[in-house]
Amino acid sequence: MSDQDKINGRVAVITGAASGIGLATGQALAARGAHVLLADIEEGALSAAAEAVDAAGPGEVATAVCDIADLGAVQALADTAYERFSQVHILFNNAGVALHGALVDMTHDEWRWIIDVDLWGAIHGVEAFGARMRDQQNGGHILFTASFAGLVPNVGLGAYCVAKYGVVALAEVLRREMREHDIGVSVLCPMRVTTNIGTSQRNRSAEYGPADPRVAPTAADEDADDNMAGGVLSVEEVAEQVVAGIDGNQAYILPHPESRDYIQRRFARIDAAFGG
Repeated sequence: MSDQDKINGRVAVITGAASGIGLATGQALAARGAHVLLADIEEGALSAAAEAVDAAGPGEVATAVCDIADLGAVQALADTAYERFSQVHILFNNAGVALHGALVDMTHDEWRWIIDVDLWGAIHGVEAFGARMRDQQNGGHILFTASFAGLVPNVGLGAYCVAKYGVVALAEVLRREMREHDIGVSVLCPMRVTTNIGTSQRNRSAEYGPADPRVAPTAADEDADDNMAGGVLSVEEVAEQVVAGIDGNQAYILPHPESRDYIQRRFARIDAAFGG
């Protein structure tokens, strides 16, 4: 399968697609000729997102409201995708939330919210789409947005780290399992990007308790943990790397070169535990 054939004329489903990395990736895939189904919990933002993606390329664009924390909603999203397009070739499990604060100060509801969206949301994507993509026997690619915080501990983002470490593991195992079916798997692990994840609580339902004044550090937050330092990338720059990750079937998409030192130090600490 040629690089172009991995995207041109193929069908992509993107969660968290009404803004940020999801929207920018939708535009980048549309520009390469993909048909795109944009899914997001923010119904009001989906129309504008669809217009932006539709303007980027010749393929069909559809939208669906979806709360990825709800397995039934993600299964309904898969049904919508297959009813509309017959097949799905690219699945980008991108939606996520974050909350800043010490681990011992997190309420149980806050833990549930972070884990339900960031980890269970990714698992739901695998549950709803994985077997169907495998069984259609037409190859494809599955991506997950994790974070630099899924590879290196970030003080103040502990709950987010727990969820994103899980997403990295999910992607790593799935990559091995899907290889024989010509389905690539990538995990995106950026540092700071110009998204609105810092205002995640706008989408926090009452089920998870009242919103807390603590927020996740944003791309422009100078008080962010030192681990989150480094350059601030635009969503367009990250989307370019996501598309390149599909083309090259990259296991890890690491948009920030400066994250390398932190990652190397973490694995050096693990290696040192063996002694000698």
